[in-house]
Amino acid sequence: MADFDLCPACAAEYTDPMNRRFHAEPVACPDCGPRLFWHDEKALLLPRADPLAMAAATLKAGKIVAIKGLGGFHLAVDALSSRAVSRLRDRKRRLHKPFAVMARELDSIRRHCRLSPGEAEILSSPQAPIVLLERLPESTLAPEIAPGITDIGVMIPYTPLHELLFSHADTPALLVMTSGNLSDEPICRTNEEAFDRLGGLADGFLVHNREIVMAVDDSVGLCVADQFHLLRRSRGYVPAPVSLPFSLPSVLAVGAELKSTFCLARDREAVMSQHLGDLEDPRSESFFRSCYAHFQKLLQSDPQLVACDLHPDYRSTRFARDLGLPAIRVQHHHAHAAAVMAEHGLAGPVLAVILDGTGYHPDGTIWGGEVLQVTFKSYERLGHLEPVFLPGGDRAAREPWRMAAALLYRQYGEFYEDNRDWLPSGWEKIDPQHRRLLVKMMVQKINSPLTSSCGRLFDGVAALLGLRHYVSYEGQAAMELESLARQAEKGVPGLETDGRYPVSQAVRDTGWVVQLDGLLAGIVEDCRQEAPAADMAWEFHHWLIRSMVENVSLAAAETGIDTVVFSGGCLQNALLMEGFSSRCRAVGLTPCLSLRVPANDGGVSLGQAVVAGTRFTANLSCFQ
Repeated sequence: MADFDLCPACAAEYTDPMNRRFHAEPVACPDCGPRLFWHDEKALLLPRADPLAMAAATLKAGKIVAIKGLGGFHLAVDALSSRAVSRLRDRKRRLHKPFAVMARELDSIRRHCRLSPGEAEILSSPQAPIVLLERLPESTLAPEIAPGITDIGVMIPYTPLHELLFSHADTPALLVMTSGNLSDEPICRTNEEAFDRLGGLADGFLVHNREIVMAVDDSVGLCVADQFHLLRRSRGYVPAPVSLPFSLPSVLAVGAELKSTFCLARDREAVMSQHLGDLEDPRSESFFRSCYAHFQKLLQSDPQLVACDLHPDYRSTRFARDLGLPAIRVQHHHAHAAAVMAEHGLAGPVLAVILDGTGYHPDGTIWGGEVLQVTFKSYERLGHLEPVFLPGGDRAAREPWRMAAALLYRQYGEFYEDNRDWLPSGWEKIDPQHRRLLVKMMVQKINSPLTSSCGRLFDGVAALLGLRHYVSYEGQAAMELESLARQAEKGVPGLETDGRYPVSQAVRDTGWVVQLDGLLAGIVEDCRQEAPAADMAWEFHHWLIRSMVENVSLAAAETGIDTVVFSGGCLQNALLMEGFSSRCRAVGLTPCLSLRVPANDGGVSLGQAVVAGTRFTANLSCFQ
């Protein structure tokens, strides 16, 4: 507020110790406070226009408005208009990734989504996050908001400007409110950035002249069994510290590559940054660096050491190396487990089930479906999903058909196309030359590392079911598979003793290994018999829950440990969260899931900080 010179009336109140406004700056006085402005699609100021009326009329006409919010810009359109939402998708270059919706009030939400009392309380809380809610069948929300997905991310107004806009008669009752950027870029913070980067995208700009010091996205979460789980920790929750069960030296942890955050820990507190995006984009990397400088100044932090991932090519790892501090490298899934331990105040040892996309490990394989015994100082692998080839490396995450091919190759060998009377739906649309080349890659083990990744298993199953052969955003196939499974309406997977797909474990040098034979044979047979895809998706979830709980139960019998932490990107799946919790309790294990810290890579920085701080204090080496 220092940019706003007080008018005589405000100055008198501000300097009077007997006035309730004494030294209280944030008052929107019409004479000397912040003001609204309307700019047209060419970013030209229309000084005589009523900004709110122009914004409301533009939205009513099905056009796109860029709105300056609390932590950056939103792009808004009428959420009931398929044409408007499709226009936004085209201009934003965001093919399928879900949009969030802002509703005028809770009653507007209830007409379109199932809303429990607990979810209503979270929506109305001071933090006002986006909450994922199940869309009702009768909802008239534009289907283009979240193609192929059951849930809709919903929030209610959390700034006075939102309230003013929704109070106008012409403003639609529900608006798509998505981040003001092109896909994968950082959110626009200043008016000038928005005019430059959103020109040609927005049909008008509703702005004000109060500076946004630090860009921050909306927080996102979901309620499972009456507990709220943050999936993206940002506005409203940052920079609130996470209390630690022990004291640490001053540590900077730089997190992972995707869903990036960093963490500054000292004594018995850890402060995580807001969600910073994916560091693959140079603008996000620059944003990461500027945020770190801001937090370092804000917290008066002078780190003694830096923690980073084992992956040598992460941009965050390179940033850590450039700092010139003692560096401690922390294995990705160890960090996932340690984050949950820190949040719940668990000293360890605990067992950990980490179901993730991919995580680098020095043994030459790509981890991602692990059962570990964990302390803050060390970890030991006790079990995991059976490894399969990852043909094409990272490209397999963008093309799930590759993982379907890897699963078929594992089950039937290199001639699976020639000797089978069934192939996945849509397989004929994939270039036959590409399919043959992929088999050669696996036979000759070229650019096809082994992986135990649960995320890639989700991708492969989705492709086997003909659901998705290519994705346009991270986790798309898995999210659509979860949504499909919910259509089966069979209750919570994992609670029944038996399922359609048999579970089996094998003892290997790396521990108990979940075998894929029963799953793959069952899915192929069900596809051949044209079983309902929703039933197969549900049975897959059921199989995964039973398999991993049986695997961790074997580890519990060996170690005598009965507390199990669950983390990793796959633990954003509500069916898995509820199923693992229920089945663990049924077999005498105590489950602990992430709540205030994301289970995805957004929580990795906290785990890195506590692991590195503990090892530094104990004078241990970089890992193990």
